[in-house]
Amino acid sequence: MQKTAHDVGARDYRERLGPSLWVMVSAAVAGPMVALVFAPIDTTLALVIGAVVGVAVVALLVAGSPVVAVEGGELRAGRAHIPVDLLGDPAVHVGEDARQQRGAGLDPRSWHVIRGGIDGLVVMPVSDPQDPTPAWVISSRTPDRLAAAVRRAQVKPSTPGT
Repeated sequence: MQKTAHDVGARDYRERLGPSLWVMVSAAVAGPMVALVFAPIDTTLALVIGAVVGVAVVALLVAGSPVVAVEGGELRAGRAHIPVDLLGDPAVHVGEDARQQRGAGLDPRSWHVIRGGIDGLVVMPVSDPQDPTPAWVISSRTPDRLAAAVRRAQVKPSTPGT
């Protein structure tokens, strides 16, 4: 059987938009603060509770981070998904251009998955005339790879009968 663009790997692209290192360090500080609250009661208990709280806060931040994936002819960004056939050509923005797209150039009607501390941005226009959302705006640490994965997924099989 011949491989098509949709058969090559179950997942073309996947990225978790986790918090930046500074956010993780700031969240980990919650553990020692909680330990200080329980220190007058029992120092061993305070250390255990502080460690549990610190690990739990960091784990919740990572687990709650949105995932961006291109798989099975569909783009997933957080909880939302859209077939790549309904998207136009992705535009990659980095640096000052990305800052402009996240600020004054941001259309409030677009679907946004934007995370602070992530410089890259991919803007994909929605070509479905019935969809009120004009574009999807997604943060990415590797915006070139995300745009390339969407373009690859948009390629239709050219062999007859598939």
